Amino acid sequence: MPHAFVLLSCLFASLAGAAQPSPAVGETHGVAHTASAAVRDAGRSDRVRYTAWYPAQPRAKEQPLAIGPPGAPLFEEGSSAVEAPVAPGRWPLLLMSHGNGGSARMMGWFGTALARAGYVVVAVDHPGNNGVDPMTDAGSILMWNRADDIAAALASVQADPVLSPHVDAGRLGLVGYSAGGFTALVAAGARPDMSRLIAFCQSSPKDGVCMPQAENPELTLERRMAAAATPELAPWVAKATEDRRIPNVRAVFLMAPAIVQAFEPGELGRLEVPLSVVVGEADKVASPATNSKVIAEANGKARLQVLPLVGHYDFLADCTALGRERVGSLCQVAADKSATHQAAIQQARVLFDSALR
Repeated sequence: MPHAFVLLSCLFASLAGAAQPSPAVGETHGVAHTASAAVRDAGRSDRVRYTAWYPAQPRAKEQPLAIGPPGAPLFEEGSSAVEAPVAPGRWPLLLMSHGNGGSARMMGWFGTALARAGYVVVAVDHPGNNGVDPMTDAGSILMWNRADDIAAALASVQADPVLSPHVDAGRLGLVGYSAGGFTALVAAGARPDMSRLIAFCQSSPKDGVCMPQAENPELTLERRMAAAATPELAPWVAKATEDRRIPNVRAVFLMAPAIVQAFEPGELGRLEVPLSVVVGEADKVASPATNSKVIAEANGKARLQVLPLVGHYDFLADCTALGRERVGSLCQVAADKSATHQAAIQQARVLFDSALR
């Protein structure tokens, strides 16, 4: 009988554990303000939109996250419960920057996964350089000012009466994909020298970072340089080397970081927080040799993982069948995209669980 009782107790314990609701993810939206946004935004607005994903109270009703026309999504992101009550507690905070021409929502696969793991994730739509609003030359040139956007979003979240009681901004991490990797490095305290990038591109014009990007194919290096010298942008360009460090950052996670040649190696080397980088071996846009590996060589604390067969756009959201038909190159992958996402999520969790818990 005692043996049977033990078995029965274990069975009940197992069933009780199985009945526990899985962590839910909430989603909310906000608007921050920063002066440089008005220079980059097509409508001259100083507004910066942001999305926050967070641990929600159990049994919050989640809905699928998607990008595309209603009823005909092109990308799938996971799921979240809009405006669900925040789970009790104070959670570490991650600030996330998307790639050139991307969006906060495009990175929802990552944001919801980290929120489910116990983080508040705040992602912005960078003015003049996102996939929702018109792209502008200024938005693609004044890339260092993207750090202003995530700093403004941080301030807005800290002032939010609903979110702020549940956010521990003293446990702060940065996340960046592609050009967002550049943003995260700037926000961590690395100061760019754009003359380095120009010199690199003049000597290596076929490097993926130096070529016109698919999101803005007419913006050549020559056009960038001409626009940067105009009376409107020149004063902002002159401030590129200013320190835009966000206080209390404890760790930085980068996915396929780009524009790394803008940093003198010493700038990367002096970053004291833990750095973790994941990139695809087949990345033709932000070549590992001229971006991710440069970080690892300059900073002995950086951890670098190179994923076989993975390309640059593998770190975007999952494509639907319609997306694969309509979007083309953004959906063409040689590796299992789900496995790529899981590898990035796992690497990020190892970093942030160690640095922020």
